[in-house]
Amino acid sequence: MNVVFRFLFQERQFRRKMKDSVAEEHLYLDFSHQYRDGIFPLHTSISLFLLSYCDCKLFKIFLVPSGEDANDQLVTKNFLGDLEVHLISRHQLPVVVQSCCLPAVVVKDGKFCRAGLSVVLRHIIQKTYEADPSKKDVLELLGFKKTCLKACAEVSQWTRLCEISIPLAVEEFLAASPERCQTVPPDILQLERKLGEPVRVHNDDKIRRQKLQQQKAVAKAAVPLLGKEAATEEGKPVEMHELPSLELSIAFSKLLVQEVSDAVNREAPHIRRTKTSDLPLLDHVFAEGLYFTLADIVLLPCIHQFLVSSKNQGKNLVNLPLISSWYRRVQEVPGVKKAAGKCNMELLQLPELMSAPKEQLQEFSSVPDELEEENEDSHFIGGPRPTMTKLMENGVEAKFSPHPCPSWTLDWTNLPSAVSPGEGKMSRDRALRKQQQLNNLVAAVTKLAKPGDVIVDFCSGGGHVGIVLAHMMPSCQVVLIENKELSLVRAKDRSDELGLTNIWFIQANLDYFNGTFNIGVALHACGVATDMVIEHCIKARAAFVISPCCYGFIQNTVKFKYPQSHQFKEILSYKEHMVLCRFADQTAVQLPPERRLIGKQCMGLVDLDRAWAAEEHNYSVQVISMEPESCSPKNNMLVGIPT
Repeated sequence: MNVVFRFLFQERQFRRKMKDSVAEEHLYLDFSHQYRDGIFPLHTSISLFLLSYCDCKLFKIFLVPSGEDANDQLVTKNFLGDLEVHLISRHQLPVVVQSCCLPAVVVKDGKFCRAGLSVVLRHIIQKTYEADPSKKDVLELLGFKKTCLKACAEVSQWTRLCEISIPLAVEEFLAASPERCQTVPPDILQLERKLGEPVRVHNDDKIRRQKLQQQKAVAKAAVPLLGKEAATEEGKPVEMHELPSLELSIAFSKLLVQEVSDAVNREAPHIRRTKTSDLPLLDHVFAEGLYFTLADIVLLPCIHQFLVSSKNQGKNLVNLPLISSWYRRVQEVPGVKKAAGKCNMELLQLPELMSAPKEQLQEFSSVPDELEEENEDSHFIGGPRPTMTKLMENGVEAKFSPHPCPSWTLDWTNLPSAVSPGEGKMSRDRALRKQQQLNNLVAAVTKLAKPGDVIVDFCSGGGHVGIVLAHMMPSCQVVLIENKELSLVRAKDRSDELGLTNIWFIQANLDYFNGTFNIGVALHACGVATDMVIEHCIKARAAFVISPCCYGFIQNTVKFKYPQSHQFKEILSYKEHMVLCRFADQTAVQLPPERRLIGKQCMGLVDLDRAWAAEEHNYSVQVISMEPESCSPKNNMLVGIPT
């Protein structure tokens, strides 16, 4: 827990700067319609429920109707509890918010926007705790090391399930005809399966030993009753009350800020000697494991609407015993019923259900079948030469276009210090290499940009690329998009020092940005992120200048299948393409020269596949080596222009 609070202290330091200058933040939520006891889309119901649970009044809340004929009578007071909510039309939104999917939070009259459900909810929790540090139960919603729903939905299957898949599945279920509502949505069944999986938590070994000790104590207590007729005065058998599970004891002792009893904490010698492999597994209490987190807050309004609709249709929930148990258990959490009451959610009282046979759920995997098979197949043994030879036999080799301006460089000595990447905590050598990388990207963007263009720095980190571009091109609007708040706030601090007026900051996952732009830039976009940036640029018909990174992290996802181009698909299997990706990461300077050369060729082949895939969408794409190549082991640069 000390790690968590130290990290929080760091965050609070940089947040104070924004808090001192601008007190109010505006929260914008979509509004399509009301149905029973919910406001839709469900992302809005979830946001309002969290605000009620946290008793947070720090935001000025705006509902943004999907139609333009909205009036204050559309939303009844009953659905909003004690929250003051205003209506605003879409064209009245701040321009930076118009580029994002809602929900979104923006500093009043500012240019720093947070967008997307998980990012906004995490921000609400952090702001609530900052305003009242006694609300440690609110901070605990962020889970161990404050990572609950922090990983973006593009790479985390769990975040995707909670943030996107289940809300959409429930909305589609409610909107479907009675005939189509006969089956439980696969995403709901996926959650049921997830709740049945063993729990893995910090301090897992210790808790499992405590569970073993409890199991042995219960078994020992039951032995004297066997073979005896224990009876009451009326002659009826004595009822044996089962002790609450260790998981429940730990979960609710944390919620109620209580210590687990000494009897649970002490371990007998024979328990300590038990092998880890022989310890019992832990069962789910809440969505992510033993503890009540933000994931439960997100899921409750969704599952509630699904259960209410199922009950009204007379459906039997026998196949969802774990979800039913979870739904009942969440209601026992202090503050949940009160928050539900504020939001006019009439929580159901469900009966206990017997667990369904595992074979009924086994076909619903947390990973699509074909994706699981392919990803399992990616665990291979061997080198890249057979794959490279196979490509060469089909006339495919890594191709690098000549650098258009290899000696071009920014005049770093005459630039303000806040523009230079050396302003951070980098060593001098690393800052020099970063400057060389920026020379390459800025040179390429300069050749493409014209006055009035919107340039988006995707995966911007601390803003090294975006700040240089905004400073060098005052006639262009620059947008920095980054999921990590700490990095983006540091970038804003540097921008404020420079007095830049042509720059916006958006903390969001890439999929929550839907604005129009002319050029997309990314320096060392990790793994699949490079392909996501290219996809965004293609959709916007924007040029792109991208330096990929972390080739070894590339793998099939819900959105992307590899190889991507028609030419590579005809020659290579997924496994063979993954061989190239893994060895494309073998370019570190400490490796032997021959191995680095093979790594560079693999990088070139992976990026050639990307280039050809983009050309299938009417782009002209060049794969270029940065100058000097020593500026980074990942020194490829993709420059694409719509034709």
